Amino acid sequence: MDGARGVLIAADKFKGSLTAVQVAERVTAGLRRVVPDLAVEALPVADGGDGTVDAAVAAGFERREVRVAGPLGHEVTAAFALRGDTAVVEMAEASGLQRLPAGVFAPLTASTYGSGELLRAALDAGARTIVFGVGGSATTDGGAGMLSALGARFLTADGEPVTPGGGGLGELASADLSGLDARLSSVELVLASDVDNPLTGPKGAPAVYGPQKGASPDDVATLDAALGHFAKVLEEAVGPKAGEYAGAPGAGAAGGIGYGALLIGARFRPGIEVMLDVLGFAPALERADLVITGEGSLDEQTLHGKAPAGVAAAARAAGKEVVAVCGRLALTPQALGQAGIRRAYPLTEVEPDVAKCIADAGPILERTAERIARDFLG
Repeated sequence: MDGARGVLIAADKFKGSLTAVQVAERVTAGLRRVVPDLAVEALPVADGGDGTVDAAVAAGFERREVRVAGPLGHEVTAAFALRGDTAVVEMAEASGLQRLPAGVFAPLTASTYGSGELLRAALDAGARTIVFGVGGSATTDGGAGMLSALGARFLTADGEPVTPGGGGLGELASADLSGLDARLSSVELVLASDVDNPLTGPKGAPAVYGPQKGASPDDVATLDAALGHFAKVLEEAVGPKAGEYAGAPGAGAAGGIGYGALLIGARFRPGIEVMLDVLGFAPALERADLVITGEGSLDEQTLHGKAPAGVAAAARAAGKEVVAVCGRLALTPQALGQAGIRRAYPLTEVEPDVAKCIADAGPILERTAERIARDFLG
């Protein structure tokens, strides 16, 4: 690719090794070692899961911090991003697995209450559009905690609030959404997620994602029944749409918080599409000749709504060449080509030892970027 005038780096994080910002820095350093005066633009991306606020801040949003309840009720400092009247809120900041102590899981009791507090903080900051990125949750409560923080009431037959977490929803007798924050009706709320699962059933939140949050088979059955009951009680409270939302794509995202978001008027969109819009990807793409995307593992999941697939699709539509960097590669050249990726460069090609690859990901990524420069910018 002779005479390239610019490169756009739009990669996600390498989970456990490098943030998306660090990936961009290392790739830039490697490229410039070969082409010193190369014009490089970095636009770290995320698909709605953990790292979404950081990507927004890297793109020029202001980072705002607020004290909220973590998944077990202890206070944590969580961040959202704000630019003008647009906020990017990441549920994992308040209710993510990373908020649990090491080795501790709470599949039945972890709550999304703090995520509701984060949404309220965004409203307090004047947001009129809220991109609500969901993923990486520690919770399976159908968004009940979030709705409670926003003014909903969920009571047992004794008139007491149900206990936090998905497990407690089995005791739910009545739901009252009349006290929800009135500002929700006048904001645009976008549910940004890379999963389109329904709330319950074999492809629902408990069955598919419960085990990675520590749920045993019995816990999964308990949670599935509790969330089904939750939807039924809400149907009685607010009408048939509550039942329809339970089967809608995205309802099962992040332990069912997608369902709670749909109930308060959210519109579901694939997370990477939303984030590319919010981050200003289209104008950056126009300025580039080569796009470098990537994430820690390029595999079958990547093709289903993850950041590199979204970046590659948008770049291909604009007629731009795309290559990818990754820690490990589990896709065939044919699958990469169908996704719009000309070639992938796994770090394991430079350092076959996976443990070393993870430990030394930065320097190895720089060497990988040098190879890209020689292959495509020479």
